[in-house]
Formats: sequence, structure tokens, C-alpha cells
Amino acid sequence: MAKLGLLLLLVIFFTPSSCCPDDQKNALLQLKTALIRSTVNTSSDVFIFDMDSWEPGSDCCAWERVMCSSSPDSRAVIALFLDTLVSMDLTNPIVVPTSVLMPLFGIRTLMLLDISSNMIQGEIPGDRLANLSKLVHLDMMGNKFSGSIPPQVFHLRYLKYLDMSNNVLGGNLSHEVASLRSLMTLRLDQNLLGGSIPEEVGSLKELQELSLGSNHFNGGIPASVSSLKELKTLDLRDNLLSMGIPSMIGKLTNLTNLVLVGNRLSGGIPSSIQKLEKLETLNLEKNMLDGEIPLWLFNMKGLKNLLLGRNNLTWNGNAKSLAPKFQLSKLSLSSCRLAGEIPSWISTQKGLDLLDLSKNQLEGTFPLWLAEMELGGIVLSDNKLSGSLPPSLFDSLNLSALALSRNNFSGELPENIGEATEIMILMLASNQFSGEIPKSISKIYRLLLLDLSKNRFSGSSFPVFGDALLAYVDISSNEFSGEVPTTFCQETRYLALGNNKFSGSLPRNLTRLSMLEHLQLNDNNITGELPSFLSQISTLQVLILRNNSLGGSITDNIFNLSSLQILDVSNNNLTGEVPKNIGKLLGMIETPNTFSSSGELFSFRVEYDDLIVNWKSSKQGLSHNSLSIYSLLDLSRNRLSGEIPTSLGELKGLKLLNMSYNGLTGKIPSSFGDLESVESLDLSHNRLSGTIPPTFSRLKEISTLDLSNNLLEGKIPLGGQMDTMADPSSYANNSGLCGMQIRIPCSDDKPPPGAVEEQEDDADGKWFLWEGAGIGYSVGFFLTVGILYLSGYVSPVVPRKVGRTQRRRRV
Repeated sequence: MAKLGLLLLLVIFFTPSSCCPDDQKNALLQLKTALIRSTVNTSSDVFIFDMDSWEPGSDCCAWERVMCSSSPDSRAVIALFLDTLVSMDLTNPIVVPTSVLMPLFGIRTLMLLDISSNMIQGEIPGDRLANLSKLVHLDMMGNKFSGSIPPQVFHLRYLKYLDMSNNVLGGNLSHEVASLRSLMTLRLDQNLLGGSIPEEVGSLKELQELSLGSNHFNGGIPASVSSLKELKTLDLRDNLLSMGIPSMIGKLTNLTNLVLVGNRLSGGIPSSIQKLEKLETLNLEKNMLDGEIPLWLFNMKGLKNLLLGRNNLTWNGNAKSLAPKFQLSKLSLSSCRLAGEIPSWISTQKGLDLLDLSKNQLEGTFPLWLAEMELGGIVLSDNKLSGSLPPSLFDSLNLSALALSRNNFSGELPENIGEATEIMILMLASNQFSGEIPKSISKIYRLLLLDLSKNRFSGSSFPVFGDALLAYVDISSNEFSGEVPTTFCQETRYLALGNNKFSGSLPRNLTRLSMLEHLQLNDNNITGELPSFLSQISTLQVLILRNNSLGGSITDNIFNLSSLQILDVSNNNLTGEVPKNIGKLLGMIETPNTFSSSGELFSFRVEYDDLIVNWKSSKQGLSHNSLSIYSLLDLSRNRLSGEIPTSLGELKGLKLLNMSYNGLTGKIPSSFGDLESVESLDLSHNRLSGTIPPTFSRLKEISTLDLSNNLLEGKIPLGGQMDTMADPSSYANNSGLCGMQIRIPCSDDKPPPGAVEEQEDDADGKWFLWEGAGIGYSVGFFLTVGILYLSGYVSPVVPRKVGRTQRRRRV
């Protein structure tokens, strides 16, 4: 609206001119040339929009994206609308350097400059930007500007609108911001700004919008904010702000939007908020607020969005006959200790679009009145609701998200589920649903995410999702049978079919899923050979096939999967040697952050089940949101033979390598010392021989090591983390290992002849030496700690209990 208002102002006072100054025309032509040069040598398909009219022989005042003044003395350029100049392939984005902007900084008559959404990268040239001293409107959002905000920005004293959001700007927000006394809109959200919000923001008396969300601001909300009498929007979401919400905030009588979600704010909801009679959105979600939810909130007639979930707030159990004076569009009372049935007063909210009552103690069945309210999003996950779903729920043409995971719902899904064609998210995991999936579900053409995991669904035929845009499918942990289904759409990226009763060989039709990134087929009855055609799914990042009956060898071409970061084929019947080119798994050399998530597409947070892996001798869950930092290779419990390929040492990104319970022979490659990221290494229960390579001392991240039940001999390497790998069971049942870690001295550790008196029992002598060393070390250590404690340098710390838990998806 601010941009539109300024544009109207310019149209009223200025009319397009027949000519413009030559120096300004040349500057614009230089910009066009620089932009073309910066994109010409890229592999992406790049298009530059609306600059065809920019030709030397024409008047620049008639060019698209350009506006000039009507001054009789000089037809000067006063506005440039250069947003979204470049269109590109976002999977292979280009870099537009800040140098392309240099010609613009000579056009000193500019009052409006919009260069948003152009992927411009680099620091903002503050000394050149200072030339544009007449700027009233500056929009730089949606680029990749880095560094700090240059101080010259705060000297543009005519600025009314400043948008630098969605960049990578860092540092602190300068106290000089107080110089922008004409500013009405300040948007700095989605950057890397930190420190405290300066008190000087209270000097911006004309400010109507202050958006500092999604940064790293800390400390409290400055009290000076209460001086911003014209403020309509205060958005401080997703920072590190702490302490309480200032009671002075009640002085912002023009405030319509108060968004403080995603901070560390504590205390109660201040009663002064009820003075904000124009307030439409109150979003306090995901903080540390406590106390009862005040009933006066329900008397605020203007409220449209009330979002209080994921705090420590408590619902007033006596408030059963509420008669709210507002009509809400969004309501979130997640984690507010609601008990009993779903509150009936919600039925009075005729315009409600989103309802989130997840993580409470709600009981009873799904209310028929709720099914007929035509909501857009219903989130009731993590309650104690039961019974079947009313068919009328799926008569809605508004329903876009239905999340009912982790309740006690049962019965079959209604046959008319496919009538709700607008559903984008359907999450019904961890209930007691049974029967077959209704065929009509394939009619939901907008369906992006389908999670039916951990139920009792059965059947051997599946709906054909040919026309859907289904990106995420999880039907794991059910009772499906028959052949592995492939009736999903080509856009499917995540496919979890594990813990069912699928049988037969892997179908070649899987290669039709050309965008597949995650394939999970563990714990089924799949037979046949590990197919080589899997290498054709070049987008695969995660492949989980453990606990099946796959046979044959691991073919060379499976390692052509250059994006593969997690491969688990453990507990099958694979035979033959490990391919020598295993070191070509590029995704395990480096682990780039390429995992995609659908969670940010929706108005509530979507989280996925953890990926269960055999991690450090036990099953553990890896968060789906952080899979990008993991690289795992598990070939354990097969019948692999031959030597371990030396090229394995090239997989520097590996965090876990498990080759246990096979028939591997030969020596451990010295190249294993190059596995700089490995935290867990298990080569146990093979027939490996020779010594443990001295290069193991270079494994800086190793915390779990198992070399037991082999034919290893010689000295266990010392140095680095190997000094802490002192669990004797990690080396048990080998041919002749020795070393400090297992308290068995090696031959080269013996004292020279004549250095000690005659020993009656050589073995007892060795044991004594090692025991003495251990006792001496312990006494010296505790004596040192005791002295430091008495000197005040060390204080006792009570150890925290560490529980092993398995994380679950939360919606």
C-alpha cells in the first residue's frame, strides 16, 4: 500500500516526459548491459523481463519500469521499478553481483527505487547509495545482500518506506535508525540481525509498520516501542526475545497486528492488551508464557486471529458457557491443557478457517457440528479423541488440511473422502484406522502430503494417484500386503512403505518416480536381487531396504547415485564383494543441505516422523528436519565377502559406517583414517586380519568403535579419540590385540633387559606395570582436581540424567 500511495502521488504531480537527460539514459543502458553480462555465462535458463524497450535511440522516460518528472527544465528520472527483472531456474540459481547496480547511483533525482527479488548478492555499497539523498521509497527485499546495514542508509532523511527483508544482512541494528524520522514502514525481517532492538526505534513517531521477525534479536522488547502512537503492525516473530510482554504495549491504540510468535517471552498475557480496541491479530504462539488464558480476550470484538498455542498457558476449566464477542478466522489453543470434549462455543465462530487444538487432553468423538463448519484447516493431533470420522467432514470444498494424528480414532475411512478435493495435507498417523484405503482418495488432485502410518490399514491394491501432486507419502507400519505399490505420481519425493507385509521383488516401475528423494521399504518380505535399475533414480538421497530378504550382489552402478547420503541395506542376504568404486558416492563425501520440506508451505507447522536407523549399537531416530547433516552407510548382517575397498576412505562426510556381521577378510584399509566425520564405526563379526591402522588416531569425531570378533592383532593405535576408545568389548575375540585401551601391554612396551630385577612371573609383571600406571594416573588426577576445588577453580556439578527417547512427529 505504501508503494501504491507513492506511485499515485508521482502520477498526480508528474507526467511522462518526451525526453530524459543523456547521463541518466546512459546509466540505465549501462545497467541493462551489466545485467545481461552477469547472466550470459550461466548454465541456467535466464530471462530478463520488460527491458526490450530500453534502446539507445529512444526516450528513457517512455521505457517500461521508468518514470520521469514533468519539470520544464529537466525531464529527470524519479522512479525505477526494477523488481523481479530476472527469471531463473531456482534449482540452479545465478548470482547477480552488486556491481550491476553501480550505474544507478548516479541518478541523484531518484525518489523511488525498487530492486526487490533479483537474487543480487554481495554487500550494499553504502557510499554510493548515499548519492540517492532524495529517496522516499527504497525496496531491496528478496535478494542476497550480506554484511551489515551501511550507516549511509540511516542518512536518507526523506525515507518513508524501507524494506530490506529476506536477505542475509548481519550485525546489529544501529542506533542511528532514529535519524529516519519520516519513516512509516520498516521491514528488516528474515535476515541475520542480532543484538538488542535499540531503544531509539521509539523516536520513529510516524512509523506504522515495524517488522523485525526471523532474525536473532535478543533481550527484551524495548519500552520505547510504546511511543509509536501511529503503529499498526508490530511483528517481532521468530527471534530470541525474552522477559515479559511490556504492559506499556497497551498504549499502541492504533495497533491492528501484534505478532510475537516464536520467542522466549515469559510471564502472563498483560491485561493492557484489552485496551487495543483495533487489534485484529494477536499471535503469541511458541513462547514461554504462563498463567490462565484471560477471559477478557473473548470480549475483544475486533479480534480475527487469536493464536496462543505452544506456551505454558492454561485454559480456564470453568469457562464452559462462553459467548465470545468476536468472530475469528484463526484460533490456536494448542498445548493449553484443554480437557473434556471439544468446546461447543467454537461452533459460534461462523467464519473460522483454521482451528488448532492439538496437544491437549480432549476426549469424545469428532463433533458433527465441527464437521459441517466448512473449515479450511483442522488440527486435533495429540489428544484422546475416539470413534469414527463423520462422512460429512469430507463434503467440504474448503478443507485443505486435516491433521488428526496420535488419537484413538478407529473404523474405516469414509468412502466419500475423495469428495474433499481441496485437501492438501491429510495426516491420520498413529490411530486405529483399519480396512482398505478408499479408491476415491485419488480424486483429491491437490493432495501434497498423505500420512496414514501406524494404523491397521490393509489390502493389496492401491488407489492410482496419477493426477495428484502428491509429494510426501507415508503408509508405513500398517498391514498392507502384495507387491510393492508404484501407483504414486511422478512428483512424489518421499515414499515410506516400511513395516508392512509387502512381498515379491522390487518393481522396475519405481524408476517412474523421477523426483524421488526418500525411499523407505524396510521390514517387509521383499525378495529377489538388489536391482541395478535403482541407480536410474538419480535424485535419491535416502534409501532404506533393511530387514528384507534381498539377495545377489551390490552392483557397481548403484553407486552412480550421486545424491545418496543414507544407504541402509542391512539384514538381507546380499553376497559378493563390496564394489571397489564405493568411494564415488558423492553425497557421502560432502553432505549439502538439500533436503526439502513441505512444512513451510502451510499456516501451521508440519513435522515428520524421525528416520529410524541403527545408530551406535541401538535404534534411534534422526529428525527429518536435520537429515541434511547426516551421511550413513549400513551394510551389516549380510553375507558380503572379500576385502574392504580402499576407496571407502574417500567418504569424508560419513557419520556412521557399519559393515558388521559379514564375511569380510583382509586388512582394514589405512584410508579409514580419512573418515574425518565418522562418529560410529562397526566392523565387528568379520574375518579381518592384520593390525588396526595407525591412521585411526586421526578419527577426531569417533565416539563408538567396535572391532570385536575378528582376527586382528598387534597394538591398538594411540592418540586423539583412540585414547578414549577403552571399552574392552570393542576389541574382544581377536587374535592378539594389545594396548593401553584393553590394559594388555605390547611387546615393545616391555622394559629393556637388566632394567628391573628378575621377575618370577612375566605375565604378573606386565599386569602390575599397567595396574600401577592406572593407579598412579588416578591418584594424580584426583589430587589435582582436589587442589583446584580447594582453590575455587572447580565446583561440583550434579550430572543430568540422560534419557534415550524416540522423537515423534508433531503437527
